[in-house]
Amino acid sequence: MSEDLKGKVALITGANKGIGYEIARQLGSRGATVLVGARDIKRGEEAANKLRLNEIDARTIQLDVIDQKTIDSAAKQIESEFGKLDILVNNAGIISDGDRLPPSQVDIETLRHTYETNVFGVFAVTKAMLPLLKKSKAGRIVNLSSGLGSLTQNSDPNYEFVDFKLLAYNSSKTAVNAITVLLAAELKGTPIKVNAADPGFTATDINQYQGYRTVEQGAIAPVRLATLPDDGSSGGFFDENGVVPW
Repeated sequence: MSEDLKGKVALITGANKGIGYEIARQLGSRGATVLVGARDIKRGEEAANKLRLNEIDARTIQLDVIDQKTIDSAAKQIESEFGKLDILVNNAGIISDGDRLPPSQVDIETLRHTYETNVFGVFAVTKAMLPLLKKSKAGRIVNLSSGLGSLTQNSDPNYEFVDFKLLAYNSSKTAVNAITVLLAAELKGTPIKVNAADPGFTATDINQYQGYRTVEQGAIAPVRLATLPDDGSSGGFFDENGVVPW
């Protein structure tokens, strides 16, 4: 096991499965203590147990990104056990069934429901964890976004996913990108770096496993951004190949 992240504490939301689990596995295999954020404590513990079988220091933390009480409780738990947080990966996200309609036909409740998790949840967790990230010598915040959140790509008739016009999901990821830019600007001059990651079309339950990329591939960009050196970028949007257009 590599030990280049030894002593680092990483919280990953929605880490009991999919890309979140793989990010936890990759960070943990490099020596980080990984906190498996999960709404369902039982599923979180099952995931943490699997990670521990690989000699990873994994702990379960109950965290529902749309439940402020669990967010506040998680922050207190991390503070009392570790006194700091080095890496926050905002991975938890949803696509609503009602989002598969033409944009003008999407119900307002679908929009609210999607934003509750994908936008407000990201902000709520980040805000709660920021005091702990400020205690790190090199805090890193990674917001899981999507190429579907790129206005440039959505406007391109030749874009690979031009037919995926999911009003709630796509615009929620555009909003995540905006939060990333504005927070990075606020934290400029501090050791904290904030970036958005596009994992690509990865096979997970969010898309009924239709993606053509593996979770190992999907975790490449988020893990890279979670482990940036001191001179790394902040306020950017990246996939594994480099910059993704806004």
